[in-house]
Amino acid sequence: METAKHVLELSEKELENVSRVIVNPHECHVESSFYEIFAIRGIRVDRVQPGLISCTFKVPPRLTDRTGNLAVGAIANLIDMLGSVLAYEVGKPVNVTVDLSILYLSNAKLDDELELTARLVGKIGVVSGTSIIITKKASGEIVAEGRNSMFTRLKSKI
Repeated sequence: METAKHVLELSEKELENVSRVIVNPHECHVESSFYEIFAIRGIRVDRVQPGLISCTFKVPPRLTDRTGNLAVGAIANLIDMLGSVLAYEVGKPVNVTVDLSILYLSNAKLDDELELTARLVGKIGVVSGTSIIITKKASGEIVAEGRNSMFTRLKSKI
């Protein structure tokens, strides 16, 4: 337990940096949100076709952990976001992730260029499944592989 506490504790510098983060209220469709600026800025969409999205992404400093690797939370966020975008249908309610499974297979370092490929595995009624693979562009080494199950809320009949 003490080891876990030690790993999760922030240094004085990290505490200071976090205290300087300013998050203003977001006006939808007027300006970018904190999420868009922080988490998904820099993703370049290379190809979109039914059931497939292919993107590239250069690992930025804001998404690395203490060791200089792409943070596992950032990887989970990318997998969840790509799966949700792929399963989204115009005019339908937003998808909600109900299951997210990720295999972390190798590290990605600062400035590594990554390829993100998301495929729609299937859709049955209001449930969609996607598979997302993140690889290093230079070597083809798999960084992570994820599966995402999403539920689309039905519109109320009331």
